Formats: sequence, structure tokens, C-alpha cells
Amino acid sequence: MNVLRMVLDQVMVTWRLVRDPRVPLWMKIIPFLGLVYVLSPLDFIPDFIIGVGQLDDLGVVLAAMRLFETVVPTYLVQEHRLAVGNRHTPQARDTVDAPSYTIHRPDDEQ
Repeated sequence: MNVLRMVLDQVMVTWRLVRDPRVPLWMKIIPFLGLVYVLSPLDFIPDFIIGVGQLDDLGVVLAAMRLFETVVPTYLVQEHRLAVGNRHTPQARDTVDAPSYTIHRPDDEQ
């Protein structure tokens, strides 16, 4: 899996979790703190240093998304990771792996 797809998947999972009403509001603040860092004039590495200055911004945003993912209940993260992963294989979302049973009604017996 390439790095760009991993980053995009992380963004999609974070976005889905932020929009999920089951995630408490105080948890949803975490990814936005990363964005506040990017928009603030204070930086660990100044942005005028081309390349490295932008990489620290990206690192802080990705770290905020990962921290958010660690505080959100695991079952919610897994649910959204599975949904994001299934967008790469559309046929998987339409398939249910389960045993089959035949149900007979009493009036069908002869």
C-alpha cells in the first residue's frame, strides 16, 4: 500500500469519526488542534524553510489524527476503518459470509 493511500485513508477515517454522533465532542476537538497548529504563526520548524517546514505541519496533523483514533473506542475505529477499506473493494461490501438455514413453516409439512 502506498504512503499516499495510507494518508488519505487516515484522513477519511478521521473525517468519518468526527461526523459520527457516537464520538463525544471533547474527543472531536483533538484533530482540530492539529489544524490550529498549522494555522498558527508559531512553528517548531518555520515554514520559510522549504520542505522541512511543511513536513512538521504534516507530522503534527497526522499525529493529531492518530491520537484522536487512540482515544475513540476501538469498535468505532474498526467500523470506520472497515468502511474506508471496503471502498477499495466494492464487491466486499455486498457480500455476507454467514451460514444458510432453511426455515420450514408448520403448514408447509405434508
